[in-house]
Amino acid sequence: MKKTNLKGFTLIELLVVIAIIGLLSTLAVVALNSARQKSRDSKRVADVKQIQTALELYYADQNGYPATATAELGDTASKRLCAGTTGSSGFNTATGGCTGTATVYMGLVPKAPLPADTGCADNAAAPSNKYLYTQTGTGSGYTLSFCLGGKVGDLIAGAHTADANGIN
Repeated sequence: MKKTNLKGFTLIELLVVIAIIGLLSTLAVVALNSARQKSRDSKRVADVKQIQTALELYYADQNGYPATATAELGDTASKRLCAGTTGSSGFNTATGGCTGTATVYMGLVPKAPLPADTGCADNAAAPSNKYLYTQTGTGSGYTLSFCLGGKVGDLIAGAHTADANGIN
């Protein structure tokens, strides 16, 4: 009788290996999506801190915050923060405003990262993927409204505001 050498894997062994690879792939995708959301939220907080710094520099030079009643920052029309002698002070579009001898406090206000997270509805109180500047008082204060899709540091997911005292 002749002996045959059977080499290779059985069908069961192949199916088990494929199932394990599929499970590991699923776990990797879930972990990656979570990391992406955390990255977007961290960028939002960093952007708000940059805008706050620019606003404080503006306040120190102009003795008040920009007189814009409400400005959507981070939308499709890029904005710059500047102060000029021709009435172009405040948030201006990238193509207009800050010209000539205007003092530029922020070259381009950062846009919120895409895609938008689902932590907030898109309304005036909590914009889903924008930064909303509102002047309070007669230039003595401001609020920046923004939304986080997840927890960042001590900030929970949802709507938040920032002012001269920090982020709430």
